[in-house]
Amino acid sequence: MENVHLAVEDDDLYSGYNDYNPTFDSEELENDVGFQQAVRTSHGRRPPMTAKFPGTAIGARPLVSSFGSRIPMASSMGRPMTGAVQDGAARPMTAVRAAGYTSSLTRGSTFDPLGQSRGPAPPLEAKNEDAAEEKIKILEKKVNDLIEESCMAQSMGSLQLALEKAKEAGRKERALVRQREQSGNGDHINLDLTYSVLLNLANQYANNEMYTEALNSYQVIVKNKMFNNAGRLKVNMANIYFKQKNYPKAIKFYRMALDQISNAHKEMRIKIMQNIGVVFVRMGQYTDAITSFEHIMSESPNIKTGFNLILCYYAIGDRDRMKKAFQKLISVPLGIDDEDKYIPSNDDATSNMVIEAIKNDKLHQMERDLKVLAEKYIMTAAKLIAPVIESSFATGFDCCVDMVKSSQYVELANDLEINKAITYLRQKDFNQVEAVETLKTFEKKDSRVKSAAATNLSFLYFLEKDYDQADRYADLAMNADRYNPAALINKGNTVFVKQDYEKAAEFYKEALRNDSSCTEALYNLGLTYKRLHRLEEALDCFLKLHAILRNSAQVMYQLGHLYELLEDPQQAIEWLMQVISVTPTDPQALAKLGELHDGEGDKSQAFQYYYDSFRYFPSNIDVIEWLGAYYIETQFCEKAIQYFERATLIQPTQVKWQLMVASCYRRSGNYQKALETYKDIHRKFPENVECLRFLVRLCTDMGLKEVQEYATMLKKVEKLKEIREQRVKSGREGSARSRREGSAGSSASISTSAPTSSKKTSTMEVDVKVSQSETKQLSPHLDSGRESGHSSNSMKGERLSAKMRSLPGSNEPYEASNPKELDASYVDPLGPQMERPKTGAKKRVDDDDFADEELGDDLLPE
Repeated sequence: MENVHLAVEDDDLYSGYNDYNPTFDSEELENDVGFQQAVRTSHGRRPPMTAKFPGTAIGARPLVSSFGSRIPMASSMGRPMTGAVQDGAARPMTAVRAAGYTSSLTRGSTFDPLGQSRGPAPPLEAKNEDAAEEKIKILEKKVNDLIEESCMAQSMGSLQLALEKAKEAGRKERALVRQREQSGNGDHINLDLTYSVLLNLANQYANNEMYTEALNSYQVIVKNKMFNNAGRLKVNMANIYFKQKNYPKAIKFYRMALDQISNAHKEMRIKIMQNIGVVFVRMGQYTDAITSFEHIMSESPNIKTGFNLILCYYAIGDRDRMKKAFQKLISVPLGIDDEDKYIPSNDDATSNMVIEAIKNDKLHQMERDLKVLAEKYIMTAAKLIAPVIESSFATGFDCCVDMVKSSQYVELANDLEINKAITYLRQKDFNQVEAVETLKTFEKKDSRVKSAAATNLSFLYFLEKDYDQADRYADLAMNADRYNPAALINKGNTVFVKQDYEKAAEFYKEALRNDSSCTEALYNLGLTYKRLHRLEEALDCFLKLHAILRNSAQVMYQLGHLYELLEDPQQAIEWLMQVISVTPTDPQALAKLGELHDGEGDKSQAFQYYYDSFRYFPSNIDVIEWLGAYYIETQFCEKAIQYFERATLIQPTQVKWQLMVASCYRRSGNYQKALETYKDIHRKFPENVECLRFLVRLCTDMGLKEVQEYATMLKKVEKLKEIREQRVKSGREGSARSRREGSAGSSASISTSAPTSSKKTSTMEVDVKVSQSETKQLSPHLDSGRESGHSSNSMKGERLSAKMRSLPGSNEPYEASNPKELDASYVDPLGPQMERPKTGAKKRVDDDDFADEELGDDLLPE
């Protein structure tokens, strides 16, 4: 209890913790007078009292050591060093060498365990580059670098640069050999480097198609006995002879290489024998090729050799061996893992991560490519041999399907059956019950096969213009596989022909969302926008399509037509010029160019394009009409006769062309020939008023006796014409009277009803013409210049009739006597049925036939 202190209430339990000795207060040193005085005087500048050697604080007394005498310290304030030395004698120490101490510490040495006091290491001795060995090593490195640069350039496609590097490497290597010989080291030549240089040079010559130089380089290697396994390079030499189509020499070198390769290299021997078989096929020696391929299929079968063997049997027409070879082909092991391996399980997270990592790696991609290639060969072989291995095409296909069903390619059986129906379609056997029945059998199969079959059926019915059935099977295909772009396109086509363009555009857009590279959907979408008069959007679609299909004449034609509709004739001409660059013999594109140049006022250029169009297709009435009018306008009526005579041959029932021929004879001054032509026209068309009028005038001016006869006929025909007109007029009046009597309206309303009715009638006629042209399917021509029907001819005719009326007639006595009467009688047959406003020339071309051609195109699955 004596040591127990009771706390007083006023005492602070934590007092004293902040108290410290003021000596250690460095913050107040500036105010400490004594410290500042010491700093300013010499007392503060005295040197420190330290020992010469590190020591212990023992004071100033002499240090006595068992190995030395007393050593006075340098300072009374100093500290003697442990183990100090005197006159070089060191105090012995033990077990401290690892810390950096030494037992033989000399006077003046310091503690330096890392040896930093010794300074940097001396520089390495410089190599003497003038030495022969150094020069040889430098040259060898340069040669190796050049070989690598050559190989890299070749891998990047710079074949010329690769050849230059290979040549430079050859020059450096020869300089290296000479330098070795001069230095007396000729026996130590680097044969591997020489081999690499020569081989790379030969390869680069071959890549640049310099086959003679390549063969010479290979010969240098092959003839040098110092190179091991150089005989294999005869395969490369044989490949060059094959490219040169020197097949006998190629076979010779292949066999020489085969003799120099041991049986241990089985895979290489198989490849060489496969090359030998291919060369025999090129030479037409199918029996020798079969020998090589059969040996390969017995030793190491593979898909490519099996396919080649079937081709050889097909060439010699051996049915039984074709079947056996097809059986061998579908039995070839591919050596790839099952796809189930890549299906993740729900139990093990680690294994799922591994499967996810290898699902799309290079190895799996290679396996998929190999499987796709095998299926392609099998499908091609089946389609090739099916028509010949049995008595009928269908029986042969069924035989192939049965063999495939019993193999590892079971899923190909359905594709083969679909191909069987497609083959019927391509043979244009649309009415074959087998084709339709074959496709209908897949309605109960799995969704993928069902969708493909329904797509083909929809396309088939679309071609037959059975749009209801086409729509039904398009819906079936979409229900089986909503992401099938071909099914969506077919559905859009069926809606398009019903003129529901907005809905058709939606189906095409959905097809593009499922497959952005579907060119058919993009093309049809552009046509749909064109029908909706959304020309800018249509132009955007066709520009995108042109970026994909750079050389498609159809796409470029549509772009030209769109620019024409947008009233940009220069751009339209540019695009049509590109069409001509792709298809220089297309008559409709040439005619369209002529029309555009004619609209721009460039008659000479228009004539050139129209004339080229006539040369390639001399049956286009519009082109013939323009050329004939052009020659009449330029006062070359004799040249216009041949064009109108051709028009007469094309349309023998149209009297206007024969009248044009007679008019050309009359304008050129050949009145006798004109009279004969008019007589011939009168025999064919005895009631033609215009022909009789010209006959009367010609006979009168020429003083012929037949004038009275023709005048009498003219009066009869005119009277008959008047009677007919009166009948028609009375019939109209009678119908109008009956409508007035049956109508409760006023006379004003009756008077306005007639023009309204006639307007509706004309509108209905136009609608019928448009719908008829729109129902055309799959036009075989690229052009759309003939699509405007009757309206095109009537519009075209106004320009021609205007030209005919504007032609000078001062040198024509028959017109000078009574020009007004002649103009009226001459223009009548060319007038109402051929006239059109000139401004409407740009609307002459419609896209009905051309659109329908693409709507149903390429809808079959690949």
